[in-house]
Amino acid sequence: MSSHPIANLQELLQESVTFGIFPAVQAVVMHRGVQVFGGVAGNVTGDTRFDLASVTKVLCTTALFLRFWTEGKIGPETPVARFFPGSPVGDAGATVADLLYHRSGLPPFVPFFAQALTTHPELLEPACSPATRARVRDEVLQAAAATPLAAPLRTRTAYSDVGFILLGEILARVGGSSLDVLFSRHVAEPLGLSARFHRLTDFPAEGLVAPTGATRPREPAPGQEGMWGELPSRPSVPGEVDDDNAWVMDGVSGHAGLFGTAVDVARFGQAILAGCSGEPTLAPAPLWYRALANDPLVEGSTRSMGFDTPSLGLSSAGHFIGDTAPGAVGHLGFTGTSLWVDLRRSLVVALVTNRVAHGRKEVRIREFRPVFHDLVVEALGLNDLTPKAHG
Repeated sequence: MSSHPIANLQELLQESVTFGIFPAVQAVVMHRGVQVFGGVAGNVTGDTRFDLASVTKVLCTTALFLRFWTEGKIGPETPVARFFPGSPVGDAGATVADLLYHRSGLPPFVPFFAQALTTHPELLEPACSPATRARVRDEVLQAAAATPLAAPLRTRTAYSDVGFILLGEILARVGGSSLDVLFSRHVAEPLGLSARFHRLTDFPAEGLVAPTGATRPREPAPGQEGMWGELPSRPSVPGEVDDDNAWVMDGVSGHAGLFGTAVDVARFGQAILAGCSGEPTLAPAPLWYRALANDPLVEGSTRSMGFDTPSLGLSSAGHFIGDTAPGAVGHLGFTGTSLWVDLRRSLVVALVTNRVAHGRKEVRIREFRPVFHDLVVEALGLNDLTPKAHG
């Protein structure tokens, strides 16, 4: 290992690419508002955009919620039934907060794309019309709204893509425009981000994009085997969103779809710290504090509004991040992306990879993430805070 601790981070990134944990990676570390590390490995540059997957949930959906909450257009207690009358989740009395905290009772995942591709195989054709894509997107939203609850409201936490598909549409209606336009206007432009959605009807996407899966639809993720039948497939176009549900929604959804760099993810992390310290970044400090606090209703939940917090046992954030009050917030993305923000240390760690390009069964990133985050904290000499054990 190198004599300078920070240089060890670059060596770790390079080794991980060599060992095939992921084909490419970017990482950015910020401490007290200053970038102290930026590294890339694999066949990418610092400007290459990665499919951020579920990091979209915080970078777009929670961020827009905070913006519109600040403006008084929506709040945690806004009923879902206002936007989706007659839906099971609306009829149960769910609020926007229930969706944000993942306590609505909606199931984690429904393969809406399977029905869409069965009914509209023309989605796989390069010449598929924008009108067809728009119609399918509406059908998926209707199917998400009609999804039966898998558990009673507010009885458990179950991380749900379905809830965030609905949240994205709620925010689009509140904001009076499409989710991708609202994200650009209210989040990306104010924060100086290159991140954006890749709407299929606007293809091809400009700029360098790290590749993900090879076919459409993707192979089932571990645990999804047998959830849908045989479907037509074709080779995948680089730069299209990896998530099949987001793909049949024309690449724009509240649960997935953003593409961006580690710098983009880190800047958002820094905006969280700035918001908490009183700068009116997206929202004033009191709203940030409410958004980042753990769910007050479901005992043992690690969720705040959209964000996750380090879990008991070995978290992807490692042993140190979040070990002392007021803890840490962050989010993972299925493609191999993550953001962790340690509120006590004023530390932001953005890690973006395309691990799914080696196939969805390549899950060694689970071991890599905590090692990387621990090395960050140790390299900066920030591991000597009195730890509050996770486990």
